[in-house]
Amino acid sequence: MEEWKEYRLGDVAIIKGGKRLPKGIELISNPNTHPYIRISDMYVNKTMELTSSYRYVDNNTFNKIKNYIVNSGDIILAIVGNTIGLVAIIGKSLNNANLTENCVKIIANKEVSQEYIYYYLTSIYGQNKIKKSIVGAAQPKLPIKNIISITISAPSKELQERTTNILSSLDDKIELNRRINENLEQQAQALFKSWFVDFEPFKDGKFVDSELGMIPERFNIKYIGDIPHTIESGRRPKGGATDKGVPSIGAENIKGLGVYDYSKTKYIPKEFALTTNRGKINGYELLIYKDGGKPGYFIPNYTIFGDGFPFENMFINEHVFKLDLLNKEYNIFAYFYMQTPFIMNQLNSIGGKAAIPGINTKDVESLPIFSYENNKIKEFGNIVLPMIKRILKNCRENSRLAQLRDTLLLKLMSGELKLSEIETKLDE
Repeated sequence: MEEWKEYRLGDVAIIKGGKRLPKGIELISNPNTHPYIRISDMYVNKTMELTSSYRYVDNNTFNKIKNYIVNSGDIILAIVGNTIGLVAIIGKSLNNANLTENCVKIIANKEVSQEYIYYYLTSIYGQNKIKKSIVGAAQPKLPIKNIISITISAPSKELQERTTNILSSLDDKIELNRRINENLEQQAQALFKSWFVDFEPFKDGKFVDSELGMIPERFNIKYIGDIPHTIESGRRPKGGATDKGVPSIGAENIKGLGVYDYSKTKYIPKEFALTTNRGKINGYELLIYKDGGKPGYFIPNYTIFGDGFPFENMFINEHVFKLDLLNKEYNIFAYFYMQTPFIMNQLNSIGGKAAIPGINTKDVESLPIFSYENNKIKEFGNIVLPMIKRILKNCRENSRLAQLRDTLLLKLMSGELKLSEIETKLDE
């Protein structure tokens, strides 16, 4: 077996912190200036790229903090907050971006490669060592001095490269599936906007005024409470969530189509799942972020799970609504419809006024929606359902690939698998 050596991270990499914005400085939305990477911009994907959620600093501010920038290929590690321990690699679009004080950047020097450090820190071994390096209970943080002392096991540079090539090939497939999913959802969103926001197929017909604005005369509006449906939230067992059992989906994982963070999964006991009659996800219901967050601030989110993603057997907890319009195609229409400005503004307003930000059953049932009697809505559902099925299938495959990627490094380190065996199987 190839000898693996153990290194202190501080001996094989340069580790530097980010920079807090100067007092009184506000981030701006001008994309012609310099991106500022906040901890909230970190996400699960391997490579971080610029997105519409980013904010920027002006040239004057940039000159004050330009010593705290990242370059393409740098590793960044979150050191405070809910994302503590999250690791990512900076993509080309974020080259020369400023880094928040809530992250550090890691730059490999010689014995260990940049990509190998990334994969090691994201492995179970790496994540366990990161967790042991966290200090503080009320406000957990990961001090740089503790990061420097984290040890990593690595083979020779040649075997590091072969190992990361295999792991990267799995990540490439995951990224390809993610892009396919993004494209499919964009297609569905564009079709929805064309038919049900701009009403392009009905331009030559008669329009009438409604609480949703001017709509085609042939459209019929009903309230969710007046159409066949079920709506419920889940239940929490006595003693709360458990470390194993049946997955219980919380508000933190209602983040949009095809999005799920397995590290945040909680569970309910199998016995409780067998006896409860509330909150079981059968697939293709509309899941709605129900409550939580800062006082006076509420933004609902939605998703649809099913076909084994993220789990074959799962429930929602008490912070999530499961709305079923008793038809997969109609539920899919509702997923896009609920994100229109009228509905979002309604729920923003209602949810933000509550003592604990959130919405109740009556709030959802009082929302107007286009009736499923309209053939165009049925046609939309028939077109988009196969897209959603493909998205969920790709998500399920990505989950399997990610698990395989994370397991391979552990098996190589333990000697359970040889690199040549894996390479042979991949070439078959």
